[in-house]
Amino acid sequence: MPRTSSRSAGVPQQLGFDGMPERLFVCTPSKLGSFADCPRRYRYSYVDRPSPSKGPPWAHNSLGASVHTALKNWYAVPAARRAAASLPTLLKTTWVREGYRDVDLERVAYRKALGWLDTYVAGLDPQEEPLGVERVVATKTSVLAFNGRADRIDGRDGEAVIVDYKTGRTGLDADDARGSQALALYAYAAQRVFRRPCHKVELHHLPTGTVAAHEHTEESLARQVTRAEETARDIMAAEKAVAAGADPDDEFPTNPGSLCSWCDFRKSCPAGKEMAAKEPWAAVEHLERA
Repeated sequence: MPRTSSRSAGVPQQLGFDGMPERLFVCTPSKLGSFADCPRRYRYSYVDRPSPSKGPPWAHNSLGASVHTALKNWYAVPAARRAAASLPTLLKTTWVREGYRDVDLERVAYRKALGWLDTYVAGLDPQEEPLGVERVVATKTSVLAFNGRADRIDGRDGEAVIVDYKTGRTGLDADDARGSQALALYAYAAQRVFRRPCHKVELHHLPTGTVAAHEHTEESLARQVTRAEETARDIMAAEKAVAAGADPDDEFPTNPGSLCSWCDFRKSCPAGKEMAAKEPWAAVEHLERA
């Protein structure tokens, strides 16, 4: 992997133990999560150039992206015109068609998504303007240069609240919100961007209309940041070792498990090839029976 001088323009730096400048680790929640889930997947995504070919698009990703973009565009409409009647047009213009088994399944998914949006929007105040929609927040620590795009950031009682939309099959609870490193990092960064407290994080599960929430403390946010920094150090150590000649397979090992069947790089990974493959539409077929 080519190495870039830490003195290059625009590259964040920190001082190492020897007093020499070192690069901060530039990351997003998905980048950190990729390594935590499986170092080999991280390598295929961010280290190998060119990266191995990915598998076909997943229908559940298409569905999630369609719903997220429709909600983003709903907030882009002037408040006086935010109404449920606009949702079919918003969803049609954002609809991603990739990954579905056939037109019939795609139509079922579209109708379900529209129903989720109708129910969700009915519970929103169209006059209320969030602090940010699809808003990028960024911050630095002694190790990280973090940036991430939050689905929505609300302003409530002088504080910022992180809102993350979910469209997966299973419901979510407070433990999911509490354990989400991504939400905690968004909250940590949002405090610095908006200069107001941000401790509450929420997962809005559109299929069930439920909200899973957690109220962080400064201590719990700091613990999540420390975890992220530890992951970043592990990544930087592995990348440095590979650059020095170590075997990439040893430095970025596989983490075999149920996620292998859903991995974009399953066909390129020895461990992934041993797992049963999932069809691109497998995660949305249940919508036909719901």
